[in-house]
Amino acid sequence: MSCGRLTARDPMIERLSDLLARVGHGDQRAFAELFAATRSKLRKTARPIAPVSADLDDLLQDAYLKIWKHAASFDPARSSPITWMCAIVRNTAIDAVRLKQMPLADFDEALSVAEISESEDAFDYDFVRPIAARAIQRLPDQRRQLLSRAYLDGESRSMLAQRFGVPVGTIKTWLRRTVVSLREECLACTPGVVAPQPHR
Repeated sequence: MSCGRLTARDPMIERLSDLLARVGHGDQRAFAELFAATRSKLRKTARPIAPVSADLDDLLQDAYLKIWKHAASFDPARSSPITWMCAIVRNTAIDAVRLKQMPLADFDEALSVAEISESEDAFDYDFVRPIAARAIQRLPDQRRQLLSRAYLDGESRSMLAQRFGVPVGTIKTWLRRTVVSLREECLACTPGVVAPQPHR
């Protein structure tokens, strides 16, 4: 099964199409939902193409920045939303490979990544949206600014390190811990979903 070939009228297609439409109008909350719903899938799509030494988080950040900028051009009549996003991720990964002048991995492996489906998605996003918004508002100002600059403005880890005056490794740790804490808070407030233990 190729990347993004979801069944017609699949609720996932409708939800992602709606999110992309809202992102196309500059809706930051919709972008946060889109990121949460597709990050795992797009990461799996990029991994077999990208160089072994590539930082997948930086690559995905570049891809999501392109998705943010071009969401208004998405046409659901031409492709499914996940197919469209997978294409952006693959092209971003290929560009990274060419920049490093390294050989490409097997494309068949990238195309064979399993599709996302409702069974993989434990969130009720309509329920979680206000929970996520409140959780973000409770973050310290610095962490809110960090998330915004990383995932909405598209600043690289090195740019963020310079801005905040800390090593790149610290930026990666802050981002990971902040995203994990937000996810755990949303999971903890979602009926029927058990939140994982915090990472130490």
